[in-house]
Amino acid sequence: GVTRLLLTRIPFFKEIIVSSFACDSCSWSNTEIQSAGRIQEQGVRYTLAVTSRQDMNREVVKTDCATARIPELDFEIPPFTQKGVLTTIEGIIDRAVAGLEQDQPIRRATNEEVASKIDEFIGKLKQLKEVHSPFTFIIDDPSGNSFVENPRAPQKDEALVVTHYRRTPQQSAMLGLEVEEKPADSAEDLRNEVLQFNTNCPECNAPASTNMKLVQIPHFKEVIIMATNCDSCGHRTNEVKSGGAIEPQGTRITLRITDPSDMTRDILKSETCSVEIPELEFELGMGALGGKFTTLEGLLKDIAELVEKNPFTLGDSSTPSRTEKLQEFIGKLHEIMEGKTMAHFIMDDPAGNSYLQNVYAPEEDPELKVERYERTFEQNEDLGLNDMKTEGYESEGASRR
Repeated sequence: GVTRLLLTRIPFFKEIIVSSFACDSCSWSNTEIQSAGRIQEQGVRYTLAVTSRQDMNREVVKTDCATARIPELDFEIPPFTQKGVLTTIEGIIDRAVAGLEQDQPIRRATNEEVASKIDEFIGKLKQLKEVHSPFTFIIDDPSGNSFVENPRAPQKDEALVVTHYRRTPQQSAMLGLEVEEKPADSAEDLRNEVLQFNTNCPECNAPASTNMKLVQIPHFKEVIIMATNCDSCGHRTNEVKSGGAIEPQGTRITLRITDPSDMTRDILKSETCSVEIPELEFELGMGALGGKFTTLEGLLKDIAELVEKNPFTLGDSSTPSRTEKLQEFIGKLHEIMEGKTMAHFIMDDPAGNSYLQNVYAPEEDPELKVERYERTFEQNEDLGLNDMKTEGYESEGASRR
């Protein structure tokens, strides 16, 4: 067949594209319309009181996203169930009747009761064309591109009410439009957004940018991951800060490394956490390596790199005996990472903000032991808690004045 396209303008409305298809073999034909303009800023609703046969001849543009309703019959043509069409009110009713009659032979054979009810309803639709009694015809189009003719234009038509409205988020999503985002300062947006601020590179002092992201660790709490990249010297660093307050008690986490798969466990090491491996007589003090969110293997590699890069351990300033011991230590550390040697890995965090993944969560992990303990005066002093007052300071400050 042949499809013909025509760009035309409807008076007192807008331009549309009329698509017409005709088949010479079976004489089947079809006509559709598409809006030649953009989706309007507001949706539109046409409410027409049909009182005469002349009203049935009014031109109607119904887009595919429009809803057509006749409240008196509780009849509705939902959006996206028909192609857009340029027709009349009578044509829309005829099209609905044709759609209902299409499957009637099958219904009569399978469910005669339903078929008889639909026949009754089709009869009511056909009676509407004679306009024996007034009825209401409504077209509701969120895109704003549907239209019902006003034969008295440019004068007002008392029988036709045109209402423009603001689309709901659901209607905008249905049309494929972006739904308005929440205010930028909402807590949910801050959790989903990567924040960026300007800083200086710690190596070359050139201007650089630091990215910051709030991340929820399962079965633990929120942390802040900060990463700095320098375009001048290529230096990269990342650090993790706890997103919550200091816990009421300190935390001591002990993992018995028995399998190479333990190396894949997630670890959050805060800047207040110390690390100990008794089998190697090794202890990493609080503040070393800063805060890190990595795996157990990643943290052990960082420890090995920290030892190897220190010029006083393996550099020119070291002694042969010390170098030999440290090389032996690094070898044993690699054996633990490869799963050849079993060992205990201990994290002691007085602030309680460190974490080691429980792979059996929410069940107990047989190889993982988590202990809570009361901090000593010295540990509170290191954390600055002894001189910190969070309750009753308002009244105390007022009395001093």
